[in-house]
Amino acid sequence: MLTSITSLIAGVVFGAGLAISGMMNPAKVLGFLDIAGDWDPTLAFVMGGALAVTIPGFLLLSKRGKTLLGGALELPTRQDLDGRLLGGASLFGLGWGLGGFCPGPAISGLATGVGGVYVFVVAMVAGMLLFRLMPQK
Repeated sequence: MLTSITSLIAGVVFGAGLAISGMMNPAKVLGFLDIAGDWDPTLAFVMGGALAVTIPGFLLLSKRGKTLLGGALELPTRQDLDGRLLGGASLFGLGWGLGGFCPGPAISGLATGVGGVYVFVVAMVAGMLLFRLMPQK
């Protein structure tokens, strides 16, 4: 129960951060990706702020070996680059560049009715379902 409440609070804070930073606005995201045109660097500051909080948090948690609520700390162990990772990252980047959304802001954007967000989320869910149909290793 405590984990569910904590997850809900973290999700609300994350969603509020996305809204405040403008990350749910595809024009702002596309402005960041337009490095050859009218580049908008504000997203770099949002990412830098996220890293400034996340990196020390992960360092502290990795020393503890468990989460703040006492759960197992599960970090990825693979370090190799395979076709699935590179393909997925490319597909993510392509979708981000074309739509101006990534999954978190898109889900949050459903509440705002930002243009195109519903089409993006439907396409995202379709991609997830297609992935489930693919043979797994």
